[in-house]
Amino acid sequence: MPMNQTLSQYLRRALPALAAALLLSGCDLIVLDPAGDIARQQGNLVVTSTLLMLIIIVPVMVLTAWFAYKYRASNTDAPYSPDWDHSTQLELVIWAAPLLIIICLGALTWVGTHLLDPYRPLSAGAPQAPGGPQVEAERPMEVQVVALDWKWLFIYPELGIATVNEFAAPVDRPIFFRISGASVFNSFYIPALAGQIYAMPGMETKLHAAFDQTGDFVGLSAQYSGAGFSNMRFAARSLSQGDFDRWVQQARAGGGTLSREAYLQLERPSEKVPVMHFANVAPQLFDRVVNQCVDADKMCMHEMMAIDERGGLGLAGIHNVRRLTYDKFAPRGSADAGTLLATGDRYVQATCLAELDPVEGGLLDPVNLAPLAGAGLSQPNRSLSLL
Repeated sequence: MPMNQTLSQYLRRALPALAAALLLSGCDLIVLDPAGDIARQQGNLVVTSTLLMLIIIVPVMVLTAWFAYKYRASNTDAPYSPDWDHSTQLELVIWAAPLLIIICLGALTWVGTHLLDPYRPLSAGAPQAPGGPQVEAERPMEVQVVALDWKWLFIYPELGIATVNEFAAPVDRPIFFRISGASVFNSFYIPALAGQIYAMPGMETKLHAAFDQTGDFVGLSAQYSGAGFSNMRFAARSLSQGDFDRWVQQARAGGGTLSREAYLQLERPSEKVPVMHFANVAPQLFDRVVNQCVDADKMCMHEMMAIDERGGLGLAGIHNVRRLTYDKFAPRGSADAGTLLATGDRYVQATCLAELDPVEGGLLDPVNLAPLAGAGLSQPNRSLSLL
């Protein structure tokens, strides 16, 4: 066979492997090369678990090939034992090795689950806690995260600013994330910083993490949440303290005000939203998002729970309702009483509890029926008390 023909055959056979290597060269192994101690420990846990499992997988694959070769039909020298069915020594090896690996994996999982608990502050426990002793005395920076359709809102309460689709934090400072959502479930995930955690409407989840090197990274939603899911990404920036201070000043200089009304507009579904900055944020906005009462006409969930804990509002609560359509953006604060009465569903109207501070007393006092009539509804019939 000519030399050039042989070379051509080798190249054709090697072409798929070369193409696969070229495609894999573009992969970003950021999960295994993170910029935060939490993500680094999680990556080490994945690598260690994989190596432990390979202790069984590699010998099985090697022995499979060896048995297929040794006992091939053309090898007449291989021993043939049709009546062999048991070996105590072989059974011990087959069962003991996986059992030891499972014990090791169980110990790693137990320790890692508690050590890398997202709710555990970085300064908790001994110096070997996640984040190390260098962050032990540092006060965490609180960042409130809201998953919207299809964008991310970040609120910095101690700085009084907010951003959309851009998150920044100073390097080596612990970060305390408070995470919620306004619509369907999402999964908040910055691969370089820490593992993913759910962002759920009406609930709050927490995450503690810290960058240990500067750089520009990417955050995303790791759970499908609708048509704009593929573009639900944001910039995650780890900055030096000086650069972070300048970033804050830029946000304050070029941003508007994130009022409750502005949030309701921002909450509307939209895709590929550019980075936005807000120099001012309405007080307790995140808590109102969690309690689903950014709209001033809606009762907060913590108010409902406080009322239920005290036995309800009695007959006064029967008319403390307001009509609502399923399109939540149409009627809230924009429809008159006649329109509201023409729709089919109701939601609870807000009471006098204006702030989200813990409710202490007040609900056990006699109820004044006048302000609790609802949206244009008449006062309850006194004869109902006989029912």
